[in-house]
Amino acid sequence: MRKTLLVPCLLGVSLLPASPQGAQAKEQRVTMDSLPAAVRNTATEQSKGATMRGISTETEHGKTLYEVELTVNGHTRDVLIAADGSVSEVEEEIAVASLPAPVKVTLEQEAAPGKIVKVEAVTKGGKLAFYEALVQKDGKKTDVSVGPDGKLMPKERD
Repeated sequence: MRKTLLVPCLLGVSLLPASPQGAQAKEQRVTMDSLPAAVRNTATEQSKGATMRGISTETEHGKTLYEVELTVNGHTRDVLIAADGSVSEVEEEIAVASLPAPVKVTLEQEAAPGKIVKVEAVTKGGKLAFYEALVQKDGKKTDVSVGPDGKLMPKERD
């Protein structure tokens, strides 16, 4: 029995270095105290009046980013902060009923015959960039991105 358990463990350990891309894209949990001063100041400012659910760091396109996960008035708000303390992106959960008509129509069409589970407004550089919805259809959940004009956006590839 010991030999049976040892072999899978050895195989699992030997496979870890084989996927460096997955490890690079992986988020790592961090604490407020471990953040660079500029990031900590922005995180403190952005989290006023909110409950902090967590903080993580990741590297995207060679740049270190910090994600502060918040709950504000019962909905999620995630703030992506660059190493210099600038806000790179904000994802804020919004009600389907508050969507502009063209956006709502496109999302409902993409979700049919399923349902829209959650919608976030994504802001970049202080400007609404797109809406991202989690839709459930045929037992599967997928992300759908729609521009402010209601046009479907191409899926991102890593």
